[in-house]
Amino acid sequence: MENQIRLLGILVKDRQHAATKVQELLTKYGCSIKTRLGMHEATVDKCAPHGLIFLELAGKADEMLKMEQELNSIESVEAKNNTFDL
Repeated sequence: MENQIRLLGILVKDRQHAATKVQELLTKYGCSIKTRLGMHEATVDKCAPHGLIFLELAGKADEMLKMEQELNSIESVEAKNNTFDL
């Protein structure tokens, strides 16, 4: 819907084991992703085992809900949506 901003936050608690499955789902729903921002702590000698991904979504709301449900079915992944009306 054009008068809404739809966001999906994804916490990946075990990046080493879940990242491939998460990436496959993001590719599957790629046409619904308008903006993607990924964050995790990384230094020269350390890389955090968890990370956050924020998505701004376009397209149908039911696609967002399907993506959220599929992400939540992955072990160590938690996805939550938020919608803002303009």
